[in-house]
Amino acid sequence: MNNTINQTNFKFNKQKSVYRGKVREVYNIDDKLLIMIATDRLSAFDVVLPKQIPFKGQILNQIATKMMDATADIVPNWLIATPDPNVAIGHLCTPFKVEMVIRGYLSGHAAREYKLGKRTLCGVTLPEGMKENDKFPEPIITPATKADEGEHDEDISKEDIISKNIVSEEDYLILENYTRALFKRGTEIASQRGLILVDTKYEFGKTNDGKIVLIDEIHTPDSSRYFYKDGYAKRQERGEPQKQLSKEFVRQWLIANGFQGLEGQKVPEMTDEKVIDISERYIELYENIIGEKFEKSDTTSILNRIENNINNYLLKNN
Repeated sequence: MNNTINQTNFKFNKQKSVYRGKVREVYNIDDKLLIMIATDRLSAFDVVLPKQIPFKGQILNQIATKMMDATADIVPNWLIATPDPNVAIGHLCTPFKVEMVIRGYLSGHAAREYKLGKRTLCGVTLPEGMKENDKFPEPIITPATKADEGEHDEDISKEDIISKNIVSEEDYLILENYTRALFKRGTEIASQRGLILVDTKYEFGKTNDGKIVLIDEIHTPDSSRYFYKDGYAKRQERGEPQKQLSKEFVRQWLIANGFQGLEGQKVPEMTDEKVIDISERYIELYENIIGEKFEKSDTTSILNRIENNINNYLLKNN
């Protein structure tokens, strides 16, 4: 468990800056390229947990890049190359300050709000009489503001996004159309693997020449929730929890141990057994959603491996 990535501190040729998000570190190369490194950090409730999860970064990066390849025919994306299992390299983009969350089912945050009696989410009216994990008549888009570091993402309506000029109406309609197209494709891919894509989020940006493209991750366990298709209907009928593959199992473990990211709360102890269990759940999701066995990368000297692979790529392509 020592061979995980908590933080990087590389210095690449023509490097302009580095941004460290909750789980990814992004290097700006000459204001043209972005190098995105997926660390093994784990976040929940906008808090980075104290221990890293073996192979989590590789899993996230490989799912995201494979899914970008599988959707590039319907939505353009930022990706150029993947020179290392933990690394994606792509076009520098100016991100939109909203996350496009789309939900096919009443689950997670939406279910928690619904249980509190709320029937409107991000300006969208929710039907009466729904049970947790019921399917919506049609997928709903419930955007969130993209929080600055240390702040929580917040629900926001389409009307507020446009009226506050966070995104222009013209651009927002494109984001909305792209979001629905990606969710439809993601749903089809999941169904082929015996899974249900329950909800997910997409992030978009503009390239230097003004083109709107998909950025960040897509259809990963950090950004998406999946149920197993087999037995879904019976579990709903019986009022049983759904068997799911997503980061929700981490959130539920934290909630059960008195932590929801609120002031004064402490993260429960993460034993080695818990860390291994989380790693195995991520591998399970990878193998289910991608439909192939997960090949663990060599982590003997993981930071050196990543640095060498990136430098070799930059040397050949710059």
